[in-house]
Amino acid sequence: MTTLSGRNALVTGGGSGIGRAVALDLAAAGAAVTVCGRRDKPLDETVRMMLAAGGDADAIVCDLTHPDSIENLAENLIKTRGGVDILVNNAGFSSKVRSTRHIGAKEWRSVMDVNTLGPAMLTRALLAPMIKKHFGHVVMISSMAAIRPGVMAGAVYSSAKSAARAYMDVLSAEVRQHGVRCTTIFPGEVDTPILDNRALPPDEETRRLMMQAEDISAVVMMAVSLPQRANVLEIAITATVPRDMTEDVKAALVRQC
Repeated sequence: MTTLSGRNALVTGGGSGIGRAVALDLAAAGAAVTVCGRRDKPLDETVRMMLAAGGDADAIVCDLTHPDSIENLAENLIKTRGGVDILVNNAGFSSKVRSTRHIGAKEWRSVMDVNTLGPAMLTRALLAPMIKKHFGHVVMISSMAAIRPGVMAGAVYSSAKSAARAYMDVLSAEVRQHGVRCTTIFPGEVDTPILDNRALPPDEETRRLMMQAEDISAVVMMAVSLPQRANVLEIAITATVPRDMTEDVKAALVRQC
C-alpha cells in the first residue's frame, strides 16, 4: 500500500462501520486522521483504536444537518491542519419508512440532509485549500441504490444517493483541472449498523454472506493510493453471492413507523 504519510484526512461517520474501517486503514497508511460524527463515544473509540496502532488521530463532534456545525468543523481543520488532503464523505442515514405511500416530508429532509446536502456543504467548505495546493481527493461513499433504486432502499434514500452521485460528477468536472480527484463508491449490502434501520433487519447468518466494512475500505484505499495522475471516478461493489430479498421487500412496504 502506498504510504499516505504527511497527508491529512477527514472521515465523516467515523464512529462505526465503513467510516471506522476507512479511518483505521488511512491511519495505518500514515495519514493524520480526523473522524467526525454526532456521538462522541463511538468517535473516541475509533481514535483510541488508531492511536493504539500508532496512528495520528483525533475526533470532532459534528452534525451534518446543521450548517453551523459543518462550518465550525471546516474552520477547525483549516486552522489546525491547513485543511485536508483526503475527504471521505461516509456518513449516511436511512429512514425505517421505505414505502412512497407513507414517508413524510420530515424524513425526506433528514435523509437528504445527511446523504446529500451535508456532504456537499462540507466539501465546499474544505475545497479551497485543496485547490490552492493543487492536490486533494474527495471520496463519496454512495450506494448501489444510486444505480439500481428500488423498494429495499426506499425512494428517499435512493433519491439522496442518486443526487450525491450527480453532485460528484459535476464536482469532478469542475475541480479535476485543479488537481483534485473525486471518487464515488457504490456498495451493495454491507454488514453495518445502518441495516438495523430496516423493517426486517438481517439475521446473523445472512450478514455473514454480506460484504464487511473492511471490504469497502479496501476500495477506498486503492483509490486514494493511486498515483496523482490516475483518478478512479466510480466503483460499484457487491457481495459475490446474491440473496433472495422477497421477504425484505414485503416488510419494507408495510412498515410505516
